[in-house]
Amino acid sequence: MTDSDNVVALAHSLSSLGAELREMRKARDLTLKQLSKIAGISLSHISAIERGAANPSIDVLNTLAQALDVTPSWFFARRNGKGPLEQAFVVRRQNRRDLNVLYDEDAGALGYQDSLLSSSIGGQFYMGLAVYAPHSETPNDRMQTHEGETHGIVLEGELEMRIGDETVILKPGDSYSFDARIPHHARNRSDKTCKLIWAVSPVVIPKTAASQKTPQAEERNR
Repeated sequence: MTDSDNVVALAHSLSSLGAELREMRKARDLTLKQLSKIAGISLSHISAIERGAANPSIDVLNTLAQALDVTPSWFFARRNGKGPLEQAFVVRRQNRRDLNVLYDEDAGALGYQDSLLSSSIGGQFYMGLAVYAPHSETPNDRMQTHEGETHGIVLEGELEMRIGDETVILKPGDSYSFDARIPHHARNRSDKTCKLIWAVSPVVIPKTAASQKTPQAEERNR
């Protein structure tokens, strides 16, 4: 097998249903054993699905999706493209996945609409586009922390970023990078929509993160 064949095989494996399941399980911070217990499906069967050695029935897929608190459609990302590498690694604007679905909070409750820009959530970090409506403060606005790093750049509008004891106003072209263990939060208090591209590590989106509001679940609150 040539190097080119190896790359193509890797692209196919990363875009498979099994890979999507494995990525979501890890993002929910669950082991195979934990997911098996929650879903009531044998560990060996889930492992086989993740490895691409078994195809789940519709019932099994629905059960796994419910255990991971996502819809089954999450595992079938729309991947357009002429070649396998483009299909695996390029995300067209119209094919972005809705991260609010993973948070279990809509834009009204969360304060912004979040879309996944990364081709997967299986890497060391993930990247998204947050759109804050004018005056998008929520009753639960609070400082958050989590392990890892958080980075962002404002594309348009104005964003109020609280970092520790300081409040900073970010305008188009302004960016930030810091240790996410520093308490922080962002909101739009202006009269215009704000768009922010962000990147966060590590990729951990625990199940029921929205309701628990645990520090490690904070990757949604830049």
